[in-house]
Amino acid sequence: MNRLADFTWFRTIHQLDVRSFYWLLTRRHARTLARFARIVSHSADGFYYPLAGWWLWYHDLVVGAYALALTFVLERPIYKLLKNSFRRNRPADILENFRSFITPSDRFSFPSGHTSGAFVVTTVLTASQPELFWPLYGWAMLVGWSRVQLGVHFPTDTLMGALLGSGAAALSLNITQGWII
Repeated sequence: MNRLADFTWFRTIHQLDVRSFYWLLTRRHARTLARFARIVSHSADGFYYPLAGWWLWYHDLVVGAYALALTFVLERPIYKLLKNSFRRNRPADILENFRSFITPSDRFSFPSGHTSGAFVVTTVLTASQPELFWPLYGWAMLVGWSRVQLGVHFPTDTLMGALLGSGAAALSLNITQGWII
């Protein structure tokens, strides 16, 4: 049993999480959606994120590039601390007769690092380029959905990833707002 299940209210949230997880993955086109989810998930693997920093720098949005770097410096240790403190097992590890569509990159599921990273990049880029709000936030939400659809996260894992990424980005943007380069 994982640590989250040790608390009654976590147990209730977990039960709702499992129900919504099963509902999503038992839809008629789950396998077809998983193909699309792989592509979306892959877009948030992390090695594309330096391109976002380069793009900000190239377009003379230097403070945004610094904010992006600072956000990852703040967010990644918090993400690792949460992941290793809560130690929530992945769906395939605790649900009977369930196999995910992909092999996850690490052992625990809470919070979703892919979702967190997507919301970091989205929040910083949209602060500099508000016209990108809808396409980028749409992409970031699809990343969260893709992680659930692929069977490697529960919905609350991705919700916490979104909150962590957005929150860390908002803090970094606030810190770097007064920086003059």
